[in-house]
Amino acid sequence: MTTVIEHTQGSYEVQDVQFGKVYKWRPEKVVVWCECGERATLTGLKTTCGWCGANHAAPVQEELDAWQLEDEAARPWRHAGDREDVGIPY
Repeated sequence: MTTVIEHTQGSYEVQDVQFGKVYKWRPEKVVVWCECGERATLTGLKTTCGWCGANHAAPVQEELDAWQLEDEAARPWRHAGDREDVGIPY
């Protein structure tokens, strides 16, 4: 059985460079305990354990979907579909 240990949201990492800043995207990650006894850090694209090759797509997707629903309830403006008719009229 796969156990989710940690869920880290995607974010940008800011790096200072000579003439400004570089923003590097860090994808959303889910850390799980695998059946083989190892910790695996997974993303929406990488769902298999690097140690034993077990596929954890279902629990990873479930965790990502649960966060999406929580975020949608807390911040509905981020998830609004068509917003053409919203705003200041001309």
